[in-house]
Amino acid sequence: MNMKIVADSSANLLSFEGVPYASVPLKIVTDEKEYVDDLSLDTDVMLEELAAYKGRSGTSCPNVGEWLDAFGEAEYVFAVAITSQLSGCCNAAVQAKQAYEQEHPGRQVCVLDSLSTGPEMVLIVEKLGELIREGLSFGEIEAKIRAYMKSTHLLVLLESLDNLAKNGRVSPLIAKAVGFLNIRIVGQASDDGFLQQLHKARGEKKGMDLLVKEMKNKRFTGGKVRIAHSGNPQAAGTLKGILEAEYPGLDVTISPCGGLCCFYAEKGGLLVGFEG
Repeated sequence: MNMKIVADSSANLLSFEGVPYASVPLKIVTDEKEYVDDLSLDTDVMLEELAAYKGRSGTSCPNVGEWLDAFGEAEYVFAVAITSQLSGCCNAAVQAKQAYEQEHPGRQVCVLDSLSTGPEMVLIVEKLGELIREGLSFGEIEAKIRAYMKSTHLLVLLESLDNLAKNGRVSPLIAKAVGFLNIRIVGQASDDGFLQQLHKARGEKKGMDLLVKEMKNKRFTGGKVRIAHSGNPQAAGTLKGILEAEYPGLDVTISPCGGLCCFYAEKGGLLVGFEG
């Protein structure tokens, strides 16, 4: 069967090997400039410019037409979207599904609201790839991936909340306090898809200790781990080493954040997707 995976760019996966795949770009926008989250985006430059920008900034999701273009001519499509609680991306994918199935009777699209972003979406895409390569039917894959998504999680370790404040998602006073006091925020993608603060920690080491503790609280026992960093490969490597020391042979990888995740995680942030 002709199957394809499509994910929006918040997954930080602009390419994926083994099965047909496409990434649909989100955009980061200010009153002065638009940044398209694709291969041409220099995230370091974007973060520097946003740090200097004093106005309001936000994001823009792919429209229905962009999702339809990404579906291509696939008979069966699995579309993975950033949490519907923070973006209209999933809703646009659902509208694209309806239009695609109406225009092509017999074809099917499964839209998956990740209720998350970044490396947790990577786990979903990787699992979809495995299931497709096993030769399962569309219905079998949909059932298995929805069951799998109940066992994946996302934790974040942030050292700046400026863009979240500019985007109206946290108080500017809280964001300023985090910057001045060397505080790290440990948070999670909640079960209903919101960014939820769990802890405040003084310094990166304490923040990492709390993050690992939260992984264990979510029944992590050595499953897959995907770490994405926003300009902080050293911290990502440190966390990887901590986990590998406790779980020898652990399947853990590190990758840089794309534009959307860099915007929200900001300079120094870590996002950790894992199987619980």
